Amino acid sequence: MALLLVGINHMTANIALREKVAFPPEIIGEALFQVAELELVDEVVIVSTCNRTELYLDYRVADTETTAASESSGDTLLAHEQQLILNWLADFHKLVPAELADCSYFFAGQDVVRHLMKVSCGLDSMVLGEPQILGQIKSAFAVSSDLKLVGANLRRAFQEAFSIAKEVRTDTAIGENPVSVAYATVALTESIFSDLASLHILLIGAGRTIELVARHLFDKGVQQIVVANRTLDNALELAAKFEAHGVLLSEIPDRLFAADIVVSSTNSQLPLLGKGAVERALRQRKHKPLLLIDLAVPRDIEAEVAEVADAYLYSVDDISDVIEDGQKSRADAAAQAESIIERGVEGYLKQLRSLNAVATLRAFREKANTIRELEVQRAINALQKGESADKVLESLARGITNKLTHSPSVQMKKASADGRDELLRLTRELYDLGEEDDF
Repeated sequence: MALLLVGINHMTANIALREKVAFPPEIIGEALFQVAELELVDEVVIVSTCNRTELYLDYRVADTETTAASESSGDTLLAHEQQLILNWLADFHKLVPAELADCSYFFAGQDVVRHLMKVSCGLDSMVLGEPQILGQIKSAFAVSSDLKLVGANLRRAFQEAFSIAKEVRTDTAIGENPVSVAYATVALTESIFSDLASLHILLIGAGRTIELVARHLFDKGVQQIVVANRTLDNALELAAKFEAHGVLLSEIPDRLFAADIVVSSTNSQLPLLGKGAVERALRQRKHKPLLLIDLAVPRDIEAEVAEVADAYLYSVDDISDVIEDGQKSRADAAAQAESIIERGVEGYLKQLRSLNAVATLRAFREKANTIRELEVQRAINALQKGESADKVLESLARGITNKLTHSPSVQMKKASADGRDELLRLTRELYDLGEEDDF
């Protein structure tokens, strides 16, 4: 088995492309099953957020002990599997593979685990150390687990990543200074408006990001907040936390003209706010400026809104400068986190290496138990024939000893004759016999 990662993120692709390869909740199940049916794929997890789409796979490789596969053929298989996944991703989203080729990245083996740990810790995020990504990865893992698409190999990798992420959060200051997307959004509004408390805010969505935006605004004294959501109960529940009003998405056109700031973050596959609606709202506002911040991928607000006079539209990519200023203080903590991750990768590899001995140990124990059972039965038969117990016990011990040492003795003599002294050295280490000079 072998781990493989195919990914696209905010460092390799712009928002226009990222939204094309996103997997919203309503189609993730279908996508996972399609990947699982691809050639050689046994396990799959898809992580899809506003900043990344990553496919984590475990795929079958030939047993090099029983085939003539060479290292070069292994590389060929890996390249084949990478292209297979990239072609599937393009086909699923009705894209041309060439559109994804230059902005995709691939990892294999331990590098998959290292990358997963970095992502889980927030070291690969637009917001260094941002905490939401860990929950998103856990959710993606849970979805695949529920669909029975995760086996021992991906489970081990993800659980190690979760453990390392917890250690990084506990032992470093990676999350102490708030520089989340939500925090950066509010920082951006403060840089534009001098008095936030007097403004009207329209929040679209009721997920974690919008809740964090609402929290930061509320803490700064903003009291005129409207939360619009597809499900009214969710809108009302979130609004109640911040003395706000909850409404349905259908009420946005009636609420838009009163808003000074609009922040949107939903899982909608289609834009919720178009150029026409913004133009009508601005006419009602007598062209008083309107700030719109779209944190969603795919985007909730049509890109053409940026063309409207007095409308100022920012996407999640546009606030990266705000984030960069706020995360400089986390650089030292990130270095500590990198060290913890490297220890985590080494621990993961040690665990894998220890698993390699399981089959051999099982076979060794089974052979020893077979010898024991045969010799015990022989001893019982001898006792039933009236032989003395002392003689039977001595014969039992000698029989077990001779049979356990016979094969190793034959192999060591052969190794010595062939000049394979390394096997003799390993045998001394295995049976704790000490150095040859000790005898």
